[in-house]
Amino acid sequence: MKEAKKLWIVLGVLALLTPLGLLAPGSAWGEWGSDEVKSMLGYVPAGMAKFSELWRAPLPDYAVPGLGDTEGYILSAVVGIALIAVVTWGLGRILVSKEK
Repeated sequence: MKEAKKLWIVLGVLALLTPLGLLAPGSAWGEWGSDEVKSMLGYVPAGMAKFSELWRAPLPDYAVPGLGDTEGYILSAVVGIALIAVVTWGLGRILVSKEK
């Protein structure tokens, strides 16, 4: 149980550090669109071009209607952390109940 408490503390610290991404210049690593990849590489990889229209982000650029950029960014982080925590907790409960 002590390990779980340490994990939650680390996750909490990481969540508090989330707004540091607002200070970084440019876009976040790996969150490039086809146009950004083309400007960096000179071309768009075939797989990226093929599947780029398959997925649309529910909150593009972390923008939440009615909120500013900073608030939307932080709210997106909180929602993402909450969803991951709920899914992880749920899977843990399922796995523990199967062991019994």
